[in-house]
Amino acid sequence: MSKALLICNGQKPGKWLKKYAAQADFVLAADGGADSALAAGVLPSAVIGDLDSISPRTRRALQDVPFIHVERQDNTDLEKALDWLTAQGFTDCVIAGATGGRLDFTLGNVLSVRPYARKIRVQFIGDKWQLWVLTQGLKFAARKGARVSLLPLTSCKNVTLKGLKYRVSNEDWDTSHTGRTLSNEAAAKTCEIAFTSGLMLLYVEK
Repeated sequence: MSKALLICNGQKPGKWLKKYAAQADFVLAADGGADSALAAGVLPSAVIGDLDSISPRTRRALQDVPFIHVERQDNTDLEKALDWLTAQGFTDCVIAGATGGRLDFTLGNVLSVRPYARKIRVQFIGDKWQLWVLTQGLKFAARKGARVSLLPLTSCKNVTLKGLKYRVSNEDWDTSHTGRTLSNEAAAKTCEIAFTSGLMLLYVEK
């Protein structure tokens, strides 16, 4: 298993980014995400994108770091980064700095990982939350009382929830069930979601 940390050019991560960098095998900055990485005290292993957002100052600071220039303009720097990471065989990717600012960019970033979800396990992270893109079940640690929400992106079969305040056993969910799937609560330190098919977002407060 090889794990990457991908830093994007959205809301700037705080010093907590160092913890995720220390857990990663490779740190990839997507264009202007390199500025955010340095601001958080993290040195990227490489920088990728069309390279129109990174500041000259950061370019100079990273003169010994590889730059991967991808000229195509019909996809985002996040997609360019995921194309490269999947081609390199990475199995897990934690993404920071992909939210904040314009709502359309935030939604676009989250939804753009759908084609990659079966190739690489993706987790978005923020200051006080984490968001997984799931194609299969997951056991996850949670603070007791933390809000846990689930958002089916497709029909999801045989959904079972354990360790949560509102438990579910072998239910079928689709995109019309958000009233039932939002604002659950962690009742144990380890929780679990299982389902046999589908694509789902799992949001957990830190």
